[in-house]
Amino acid sequence: MTDRLEQANGAPLDEYGERYFQSYNYADRPLGRFSMYWFARRYYARLVRRFAPHKPTTMRLIELGSGLGHLLGLLNDRYACVGIDIAHYAAVQTRLNAPGASALVASADALEIFADGSFDVVVALHLVEHLLDPETSIRNVYRILVDGGLFLFATPNPEYALRSFKKPHVTPDAISKDPTHINVHPPETWRRWIEEAGFRGLRQFGDGLWDVPYLPIIPKSLQFAGFGLPSLVQVLTGTTLIPVSLGVNTITIARKENGDGST
Repeated sequence: MTDRLEQANGAPLDEYGERYFQSYNYADRPLGRFSMYWFARRYYARLVRRFAPHKPTTMRLIELGSGLGHLLGLLNDRYACVGIDIAHYAAVQTRLNAPGASALVASADALEIFADGSFDVVVALHLVEHLLDPETSIRNVYRILVDGGLFLFATPNPEYALRSFKKPHVTPDAISKDPTHINVHPPETWRRWIEEAGFRGLRQFGDGLWDVPYLPIIPKSLQFAGFGLPSLVQVLTGTTLIPVSLGVNTITIARKENGDGST
């Protein structure tokens, strides 16, 4: 199983262990209360509740690449939650931070372990860019969702506005600093793949220009306050208003249509 996990993700398994959550984008961004990470998880939980299908029974939700498990901890009061991650460390953290959820060590490149129509909601935050074959994984997400089910994922946007000011080939930015980002694609590619898999796209938008600094001389704190303000407004209001071009990451929300074309 270990060999298969390593091969599936195109990176050594230990790359995704405890060290991963102390490196790259985790290293310079706090995880505590009222941090950007803290607000983001609450924002994504709000989006799930807004766009997920409404049923009188408990709905089933799976997070692919559950990481530290905080999102599932916010959702397991309403959903029967499952988290999968390639790293045993992540599974342990998910069990700690989302005690009502199930946590499995498994790869999102190998979703064949789940039966058709197993879940009402699939969430993948900063996961698809790590996969060896994300197009196939998206088709498998479609398969394991029920009719009308929701797929929400976030992934880096290599074409976001102002990225050229950062010169990532000289000083790595939030996208390029992580060597496990082996499948970074522009938003149009992800939209095409979800549509080819059978999904109907509901929203595709950006998360803001938060990866400061972009400009010389101006203090980083002032740039964060200015460029990051739209992100804060979007998070606090629970809206999806930031254009794709103005997001370091692209957020895509899609629905699996029913057999008759309805949702």
